[in-house]
Amino acid sequence: MSGWVRPLAVLDILKVDLAVVLGRTRMPIHMLLRMGRGAVIELDSTDSDMVEILANNHPIARGQIVVTGNRISVEVTELIRKAEVVQEPGIRIGDGAALLGALSDVL
Repeated sequence: MSGWVRPLAVLDILKVDLAVVLGRTRMPIHMLLRMGRGAVIELDSTDSDMVEILANNHPIARGQIVVTGNRISVEVTELIRKAEVVQEPGIRIGDGAALLGALSDVL
């Protein structure tokens, strides 16, 4: 049984980059090039707006910023469901069984 892997143990080796988008803005390149240390970039959102949570640059959820003492965190308030499955050569994102199958073949 040394070759046997717990079905969900494969997920322990996967790494996901998470990002929280507080807001966005557009500006001419000449303004961007003139920015230096201490520059303030004004965003198109307020402190009460929802933030977008990205996993590997794909939106997965929305949430609210929570400040407790000197700690900042995000409370997930809404999950974003994909309407269609994204397909890459050999991998279907959104089809957990196929992804686990592909990973177990590698291991």
